[in-house]
Amino acid sequence: MLSYVVRRLLVAIPTLFIIITIAFFMMRVAPGGPFDGERALPPAVEANIAARYNLDRPLIVQYGLYLGNVLRGDFGPSLRARDFTVTELIAQGFPVSLQLGGIALLLAAVVGMTLGATAALKQNSAYDYGVMATAMSGIAIPNFVMAPLLTLVFGIYLSWLPVGGWRGVDSMILPIIALALPQVAYVARLTRGSMIETLRANFIRTARAKGLPEHVTIVRHALKGGLLPVVSYLGPAAAGLITGSVVIEQIFGIPGIGRYFVQGALNRDYPLVMATVIFYGALIIILNLVVDVLYGLLDPKVRYQ
Repeated sequence: MLSYVVRRLLVAIPTLFIIITIAFFMMRVAPGGPFDGERALPPAVEANIAARYNLDRPLIVQYGLYLGNVLRGDFGPSLRARDFTVTELIAQGFPVSLQLGGIALLLAAVVGMTLGATAALKQNSAYDYGVMATAMSGIAIPNFVMAPLLTLVFGIYLSWLPVGGWRGVDSMILPIIALALPQVAYVARLTRGSMIETLRANFIRTARAKGLPEHVTIVRHALKGGLLPVVSYLGPAAAGLITGSVVIEQIFGIPGIGRYFVQGALNRDYPLVMATVIFYGALIIILNLVVDVLYGLLDPKVRYQ
């Protein structure tokens, strides 16, 4: 297992290199620049600003300088938030994004697996049909549609919850629910399908034939086997929840990495956007690696040779 982890980490190096390269040139090719929105400046001042941030050099030279800085752990200053470095902005925003995405993932896993497993045990019942119909609705409605609806109903019409900020438990409820609902639907459907297949397996039939109580058969044998596809899905889902919180953070005014990313892209803040992309890429690689290791621990048939 250790050698497998080391190999995966080594493979991550060229993957990150490709991500950095594509993101760098896509940002530079996009029309506009970081200082286009400023008031007109004398040509000499514009030239000094461009020289200060190496924007006057050929693109390939800028790319080489940026790679060298990244290898030293220096992501540079923000071109718009000039009192902060990019590292400081990410350090401020990541705990908020992690809290938002982590709670949403936990909610999606617990609620989705509970609904899916119960639906599998009551297959073809009214409860099963109701859960699957609700899950399909959750999949069909994206969170950028659900978030304004929740805000409109619970924040404006009923005035039960705040509609913005990240200042207490009350302000967390709406963004977490809006972010978690589609994932609840996916996890419920995956759990139901996998549990139905597992309940028909030979080892479940053997366990029942040996006289094991039904709850022991379900919890100890069926549930463990039925959750394997869900565990495989939770890795990309975790990365998707943390990186996909971009829209939710923007709608609810949450000071996380996603909001910084959107503002950086709109303002052509090259260092901030690049550092966010690199951070998200590394996070996705780590989460997928963790899921692969957990999959091997849950399934004794899996061996990483």
